[in-house]
Amino acid sequence: MRLALLFSLLLPAYGEVLFRQSAFEAAPPDWSAWSHRPESMPRTFVDTQVSRGGRGSLAVNGQSNVAAYGGWRKHVTGLQGGEWLRLRAFYKAESVAAENWQIVARLDWQNAAGKRSGEPAYVPWTQPQGEWSALQSEAQAPAGTASVYVELFLANAPQGTVWWDDISLERIPAPPARKVNVATVNFRPQTSTGREENIQLFLAAIAKSVPANADVILLPEGITVVGTGKSYQDVAEPIPGPTTRALSEVAKARKAYIAAGIYEQEGHVLYNTAVLLDRQGELVGKYRKVYLPREEVEKGLTPGTHYPVFPTDFGKVGLMICYDVFFAEPARALANQGADMILMPIWGGDENLAKARAIENGVFLVTSGYNHPTYIMDPGGERLSQAREIGSAATATIDLAKPYNWQWLGEMRTRRLKELRVDVAVPTPGLLR
Repeated sequence: MRLALLFSLLLPAYGEVLFRQSAFEAAPPDWSAWSHRPESMPRTFVDTQVSRGGRGSLAVNGQSNVAAYGGWRKHVTGLQGGEWLRLRAFYKAESVAAENWQIVARLDWQNAAGKRSGEPAYVPWTQPQGEWSALQSEAQAPAGTASVYVELFLANAPQGTVWWDDISLERIPAPPARKVNVATVNFRPQTSTGREENIQLFLAAIAKSVPANADVILLPEGITVVGTGKSYQDVAEPIPGPTTRALSEVAKARKAYIAAGIYEQEGHVLYNTAVLLDRQGELVGKYRKVYLPREEVEKGLTPGTHYPVFPTDFGKVGLMICYDVFFAEPARALANQGADMILMPIWGGDENLAKARAIENGVFLVTSGYNHPTYIMDPGGERLSQAREIGSAATATIDLAKPYNWQWLGEMRTRRLKELRVDVAVPTPGLLR
């Protein structure tokens, strides 16, 4: 009993609010202005005219200085390595070109000697709420942490101003694992009479090779045309249509999400499309292949125009198709919207580029291919499972909550989001000046 009491005294009190502050009317003594050097110090002040509801907020202005980087920071002591914290804050910005990297909220971990105990944890996700935007992020204190600086900055926005209000930091329990059983099928019909026979062959491959506990099942690109000798026009169909109805029955029976590549017809327009169905067999959504190779264009297909991300009961899923892997934008667009996993039906494509897409965006990448291997890849570019034989499936249980840290850089999925420069214009391809 005494030992249990001792441990309870040593452990952090989860749910404990370390601080909660709003309605700033004067410069708070527990916050200080900070920058790397005097020449880059922005103007920090309390603005009593701007607030979310009380009176006043913490403001930072660039002072027409392109080098300005810094703002407000607060030192919170009494922490332990391994515990989890949740930082919440609201900000309002004016004349800030790229809020993703020019508005910075982060936790800068410190050890007992006042040195960094690990890489700072950035708050990557923003939710607009009227004139203000909400930030919230959960982070684990690195080993050896004794304190943390809560930092609310403006970065290199010379004409910009940011106001901070309703700021809080609290201890929280460790978040639960987000484990997902993934299965991806390696199958290719060699000769078939058409779309209907192909679908039955693919469904038989699922029945044979995919375990019953799969949460996600992926099939390849163009499952309605491969091995049939038919044209895209011959097999194209509306969505919903006969193929999605057949996949729906399997998804519902297995209580699993299913994604596959088919050919869609809408009016007179043909698309190379990937569909996603949920555990109830309902169509979650579809993605029309944005990057079409010349060969598909010349056979009558039209490219898609956007990169949707789909919510599931375990996280957000993005879809790519084959030739998309040769370009950086599709995977980046999905990751920017919070995709935890990218499902990619693929005919054939560069394996090195596929690995790069997983690594550079910090996402799981799952492929199902014909001339490209069928595998499940983690955010570090490692293949967790691969289906080498026709008629087999690669399976793996992945944890979407698991951090993937680089030794010198920290957790790159969120860091990339905070350092990606979307405000620097990219020259038009092929336009010589």
